[in-house]
Amino acid sequence: MSTMPPSGLAGAAREDINEAATLSVNGVVIDAAAIAEEARHHADAADALAASRRALAIRELLRQRACALELIDDAVALDDAALDRLLGRELSVPAATRADCERYYATHASRFVRNEIVYASHILFAVTPQTPLALIRGKAEATLGAVLAAPETFEAVARDLSNCPSGAVGGSLGQLLRGDSVPEFERAVFDTQETGMLPRLINTRFGFHIVRIERRVPGTPVPFEDVEAEIAGFLDERVRQKAMQQYVTILASRACIEGTELGETNGPLVQ
Repeated sequence: MSTMPPSGLAGAAREDINEAATLSVNGVVIDAAAIAEEARHHADAADALAASRRALAIRELLRQRACALELIDDAVALDDAALDRLLGRELSVPAATRADCERYYATHASRFVRNEIVYASHILFAVTPQTPLALIRGKAEATLGAVLAAPETFEAVARDLSNCPSGAVGGSLGQLLRGDSVPEFERAVFDTQETGMLPRLINTRFGFHIVRIERRVPGTPVPFEDVEAEIAGFLDERVRQKAMQQYVTILASRACIEGTELGETNGPLVQ
């Protein structure tokens, strides 16, 4: 019989070790005070301290590379201007073409609609620092199962359990337009044609949501010419982030990093 812990426990154990270990990049130690301060910028992460350690390790990697290229002095911190000079020198990022933008527009047509309306309700299980994330998720999943089995109880459950003020009115969010909610919630309710109870939890920076779509009012498609520049900017930024991830991976492969595992980094690498 194997004595190895389940992968989830092993991952948690590694994070515990990482949080206690000294964080260093090529012998440069990053102190606990800096890690704690950086963690304030990662409050939405499942593990703010682990995210903080990864972000600081990446920033130190980039700072050391900027020093090696004589873009900044050894004792100087990496500011945004120095980072831009570094990336401008080291990265070659192709700009999105009109064909790229047209292809994105065609395959994401539902995102380019004006005056589309969704009438929705939700039950929010808010994430709080005092409660383990797994416990909150487990309660949300159990409640979702119960409400799917008895949809008529939705309003009562919202009044009893929702951590949103809308719970007082049975979870009703009323009329929603694009831009009224955070992007992850917006994608869940607008980038689909589902109605009724959504059979899955919606995870946002605020917590876990059980969502019911009451009604949809179709909108009017926005002409491609009106959103071409917006699409180009989005695609350029996405390519830039991918190039940055690859660049950091190369730097990390040449470095000695202790106290964290960079792994797959999503979103901005330097904040």
